[in-house]
Amino acid sequence: MASTSAPPAPRIPEAVHRRRWAILGVLMLSLLIIVLDNSILNVAIKTISTPAPTGLGATQSELEWAINSYTLVFAGLLLSAGLLGDRLGRKKALLGGLVVFGIGSALAAFAGSPGELIAFRAVMGLGGAFVMPATLAVLMHVFERDEQPKAIGIWAGGVGLAIAIGPVTGGVLLDHFWWGSVFLINVPIVALALVLMLWLVPDSRDPNPGRVDPVGVVLSVVGLVLLVYGIIRGGELADFTDVTVVVAIAAGLAVLVAFVLFEKRSDHPSVDVRYFRDKVFSAAIAAIALVFFALMGVTFFSVFYTQSVRGYSPLETGLLMLPLAAAQMIFAPRARLLVDRFGNRATTTVGMLLLAATLAAFAGLDTDTPIWLLEVIFFLMGTAMAHIMTPVSVVIMQSLPREKAGSASALSNTFRQVGGALGVAVLGSVLSTAYRGAIEDDLTALPPDLRHTAGESIEATLGIAEKLGPTGRPLIAAADDAFLHAMHMTALWGAGTAVVGAVVVALFLPGRQAPRQEQGERSDQAPPARGRGQSPQPTEGPKDT
Repeated sequence: MASTSAPPAPRIPEAVHRRRWAILGVLMLSLLIIVLDNSILNVAIKTISTPAPTGLGATQSELEWAINSYTLVFAGLLLSAGLLGDRLGRKKALLGGLVVFGIGSALAAFAGSPGELIAFRAVMGLGGAFVMPATLAVLMHVFERDEQPKAIGIWAGGVGLAIAIGPVTGGVLLDHFWWGSVFLINVPIVALALVLMLWLVPDSRDPNPGRVDPVGVVLSVVGLVLLVYGIIRGGELADFTDVTVVVAIAAGLAVLVAFVLFEKRSDHPSVDVRYFRDKVFSAAIAAIALVFFALMGVTFFSVFYTQSVRGYSPLETGLLMLPLAAAQMIFAPRARLLVDRFGNRATTTVGMLLLAATLAAFAGLDTDTPIWLLEVIFFLMGTAMAHIMTPVSVVIMQSLPREKAGSASALSNTFRQVGGALGVAVLGSVLSTAYRGAIEDDLTALPPDLRHTAGESIEATLGIAEKLGPTGRPLIAAADDAFLHAMHMTALWGAGTAVVGAVVVALFLPGRQAPRQEQGERSDQAPPARGRGQSPQPTEGPKDT
């Protein structure tokens, strides 16, 4: 009888395969902390600006940097953190990132000044940069290829949940405790995540990482930090022609160009820039950047619309955001079903067009618009996001070899962060400029020293009106009208950006999936589904350590 060769070793160990859904739960808990913190902070801003002992007496600029210091460090280090996770081990990256994030949270909770809060938020950004890419990279290593779209959909739904429950949690905490509780709440969650991770999550890393590329790492960090700083500074000043803004952005772009050129010539690059020759991969990355450019810029002003114009409290504003999260939780895990039937291109293009429509719908909102219409808009926006982020994330993660999962996740998150920062900065500048232009004629009666301050934002105008007492009441109506005008303009800009994203994905993303190739043709091909009583028949692939 002819001898038969031994079957190849399983791609995923059976012990890991059995507990894959529990591992996904731990990964989502880790992700929840990172996303939750940013959404919680939004409702605490006003409290932190209140003089001590209630708050820290932070100025508008200090409040912006309490948010931006996190974004700057987080976005600047994402790429390097993903690379280190691939090299040293993704579980180690997760554990280390969570510890640093927890320490930063505890320090931020007891910050004694705005400067300390800004510094400790930067520490939190450092920890978050290691957690975010590692969660998706680990996911790719505990699920077979045919289950990855479903797992990524659930992962994306968890992001939506965190975005929505953040403001609600923050509102409840501020009703009962001091402002620092919005940061201290992270500590017990981090402790629980660490225990579960040590118990359940397996480690994995690139088995052939090559030599360290210190020049590439330094260039990527310096370039991203300069670029993101310039974007943030431009939004803060509402002036992208300012010398410091132009110099920072130009220097950041120059360093990133040098990074690309160096990586192309290196025999051990941190990032193989040839990935971007793949039009599908590049289109998916561009789609993420454009989505978050439009979404972050528009949701930035939605908080002011609900609180400043409509008069809802932070807690009520958080509750108003629940339909967005509910839609993501419902549809993100199911988006793969539409992809299976209609393909990535059709699903994502329709999602982009629906997102554009919901953003444009903000241009029709007024001071007395029924609030249920806003709820419908949020629900449809969440539906659109679910049918964009899940397919696009799957495309990105499955475009690169699975041993480069950390790099793929880091690239995705880096473009998302840069796109989101750019959206807040650029669309925030559009909002600010349009608001000042619409309100300036109503400020002529104010003293010159108050005129400029009152024109900065609706919050500033309402603050001046409150100080003026009865004589300031006409300013309130004028501020509402000016803000609505600015919001309508900004919403249309955001909708236009989403339309550009729809064109990109319609041109370059693949249609319906082709029939699966012969077994063994690709190293990362999924094995047949495991059923009860069946032995796994996996394909050969790189073995993780």
